[in-house]
Amino acid sequence: MVEYQFWRLLCRRQVLQQLLQDYPTRTLGVGTVLNVKDAKNAVEAGAKFLMSPTMVNGIMDDIEGEFLYIPGVMTPTEVLTAYEAGAQIVKVYPVSALGGIKYISALKKPFPHISMVASQGITIESTGDYIREGASSVVLSDAIFNKEFMKQKNFDGISQLSKLAASRAMEALEWKQQSSLNESCH
Repeated sequence: MVEYQFWRLLCRRQVLQQLLQDYPTRTLGVGTVLNVKDAKNAVEAGAKFLMSPTMVNGIMDDIEGEFLYIPGVMTPTEVLTAYEAGAQIVKVYPVSALGGIKYISALKKPFPHISMVASQGITIESTGDYIREGASSVVLSDAIFNKEFMKQKNFDGISQLSKLAASRAMEALEWKQQSSLNESCH
């Protein structure tokens, strides 16, 4: 078990470092960070953001360096607790099991000042709806990294899915900006 964890961590670190070398202008991060040790290793390797499915104590307080920590939350209490602890943005997880788009919309009502990432079970088709209803961004790993495409090493297909998702997100952001302009004019 320890050997597997070490190997997984080493591979993750090498992949992140290679990506940073290949794409030096990109902002890259690491997801599913479950403890302070993994968080420290990711930041040392160059990660600029870290995501967790829950709030991992110590990440914001114990790690040196410039990075954004996005803790996972489920309830309004967890949203406020993470925000008060210093989180600039929270990951609502598992959003689809909690009510999906309606849940994000409901959470944003008391917390319009807290940025939220919708995560888990989001489709490319629902990306725009999540953003229109209050999500700052969405996690689309399962939607983009289609299991069949991965098995076939169909990187063109994966690329097309990511472009489609980005297009849907941009349309929703433009709609949101236009709606804000219309509201401020009335």
